[in-house]
Amino acid sequence: MTSRTLFLSLFVALAGLLGWQLSASAAAPFASSQDAAAALRDAQAELAAARARGKEYDAKAKSARDAVERTRQQAAAVAARIQQSEAEIRLAGAKIAVLDRQSTALRDRLAAKQQPVVRLTGALELMARRPLVFSLLRPGSLRETVYMRAVLETMLPEVKRRTLSLRGELERAHDLRTKTALAQADLRKGEAGLAARRKELAALESRQRIASRSAQTVALREADRVTNLAEQSRDISGLIGQLDKEGALRDRLAALAGPVMRPADPANAPPVDADAPAPAAAPQRPDWIMPVAGRLVSGFGTPGPGGPAQGITLAPQGGAQVVSPAAGRVAFAGPYRGFGRIVIIEHPGGWTSLVTGLGRVVAQTGDAVVQGAPLGNALPGGNVTVELRKDGEPVNPVG
Repeated sequence: MTSRTLFLSLFVALAGLLGWQLSASAAAPFASSQDAAAALRDAQAELAAARARGKEYDAKAKSARDAVERTRQQAAAVAARIQQSEAEIRLAGAKIAVLDRQSTALRDRLAAKQQPVVRLTGALELMARRPLVFSLLRPGSLRETVYMRAVLETMLPEVKRRTLSLRGELERAHDLRTKTALAQADLRKGEAGLAARRKELAALESRQRIASRSAQTVALREADRVTNLAEQSRDISGLIGQLDKEGALRDRLAALAGPVMRPADPANAPPVDADAPAPAAAPQRPDWIMPVAGRLVSGFGTPGPGGPAQGITLAPQGGAQVVSPAAGRVAFAGPYRGFGRIVIIEHPGGWTSLVTGLGRVVAQTGDAVVQGAPLGNALPGGNVTVELRKDGEPVNPVG
C-alpha cells in the first residue's frame, strides 16, 4: 500500500465519519437507554394485545346472529385495529429512539478518534502532494524524501491496525442509518394505516347512527335526565352514587319474577312466598381491559393533593383511541365540570368504570356497549384517568 493509497482510504473514511455526524438524528427523547428500552417493550406488548383483540372481535362479529350485536363487534374490531396502528407508531418511535441513543454514543466515540485521524490525514496529504521531481531541485532533499518514504512504508501496518477500529465504527454507523431508515418507513406506514382505520370507524359509526334513529328520542330523553343529575351532583363521586342507585333499581326490577302460570291442579299447588328474594348469583369482577395505552402518570393509591388516587392516570398520544374496558351500559357520556368529557359505564354486579379526560366522545348515554367498543379519543396534550368501582367503592383496575 503506497502513501497516496493510504491517504485516499483514510480521507474517504474521514469523509464518511463527518457525513454521518452531519446526518445523525437529534438526541433521543428518553432520559436513559433503560427508559428507551422499556418504552420499546411496552409498545411491543401493546401491539400484541391489540392484534389479539382485533382477531377476537372479528371472530365474534362473524359469529353474531343479531345485526345490532354484529355491528357492535365490528366497531370494537375496528377500534382495536386503530389501537394496533397506534401501537405500531409507538413501536417505530421507540425503535428510532433506541437507535438515536446508540448513534449518540457512537458519535461521541468517533469524535474522540476524529482529531488524530485529521492530523494523520493532513500529514499524508502533504507528503502525497510533494512530487519526487521537486525534491531533485534541492540538495539533500532526495535523501530525506527516500528516508521518509521508507519510514512511512514501515509505519503502514501499524497505521492500518490502528485505523481498523475506526473502519469498524463507520460500518456500525452505516448499519444504524439503515435500521433508522427502516424504522422511519414503519412509522410512516403506521401513520397511513391509522388514518385509513379512523376513516373506516367513522363510516361505521355513521351507519350505526342512521340505524338507531328510531331510538334517538328515548336516548335524548335519558341523556337530558342524566345531565340534570350531573348538574345536581356536587362532585363526580356523587354522580356515580346516584347512577349506581338507579342501576341497582333497574337490576332489582329486571330480577322480578314474571307472571305465575295457573297450575293445573290449584288445590295441590305449592304456596307462593311473595316476599322471598330472587336467587342472585355472586357478583364477579368483569372481564376488564385498559381502555387506552399511554405512559403511566400515577397509579392506584398514589398520594396527591386530594388524597390517594382512586384510579390510574395515563398520558396517551394526542387523539388516541379510547375503548370500553368491559361490556355494559353507558350511564353517562359528556362534559363534566373539572374533568373534561367523561364516560361512565355500568357493568353487571354493581361494577362501574369511569373514564375522564376525553377530547371527543362518540358513545351516547344509554348505549349498550361490548368490551372494546369505541368511546372516543384522548384529549391532545392531556391525561386520561381510569377508575373501576364496586358499589361505589374504588378498586384497583390492575389489581
